[in-house]
Amino acid sequence: LEPRRIGTSSIDTTCTIWDIEKGVVETQLIAHDKEVYDIAWGEAGVFASVSADGSVRIFDLRDKEHSTIIYESPMPDTPLLRLAWNKQDLRYMATILMDSNKIVILDIRSPTMPVAELERHSASVNAIGWAPQSCRHICSAGDDGQALLWELPTVAGPNGIDPMLVYSAGSEINQLQWSPAQPDWIAIAFGNKMQMLKV
Repeated sequence: LEPRRIGTSSIDTTCTIWDIEKGVVETQLIAHDKEVYDIAWGEAGVFASVSADGSVRIFDLRDKEHSTIIYESPMPDTPLLRLAWNKQDLRYMATILMDSNKIVILDIRSPTMPVAELERHSASVNAIGWAPQSCRHICSAGDDGQALLWELPTVAGPNGIDPMLVYSAGSEINQLQWSPAQPDWIAIAFGNKMQMLKV
């Protein structure tokens, strides 16, 4: 939405917004009470962040004095490690707890309560990414060496949600990216390799 802006998160509790066309810091916000581990953009001028303080906070650059906490980890002192904002439906975000096999799906209209929890990894989740062309698909990857592709139902069943596709890499997957230009492809990184998965 705004290719001139990038955001960075820092262990000094701040998020910094840069104007890369001018090569300057646009603003720096004290975002959390502890280290900030990830940042994700929503609509123009709006971003969210996750932190070692266990919260997801939304910031609007038009009002830099305030943020909205939309989720706090139910377990005290449990950091939130990653955050992904659904670009097809900005009501939805996903986050992961540090050292957890769970992906938490949030609806910003209903703060504090997850709309779904995806728990089919057998080890810690390291990366998440929403499909660029669909509001209902998300991919996760973790220490179990698996990349799981999920289709979120309208209503979750009593036994949870199962992934629609599973790929085994053979070792811990550290990162993934779903290509916005080629939405049939997901890149995963593990060990000293990067692989492209066609979905």
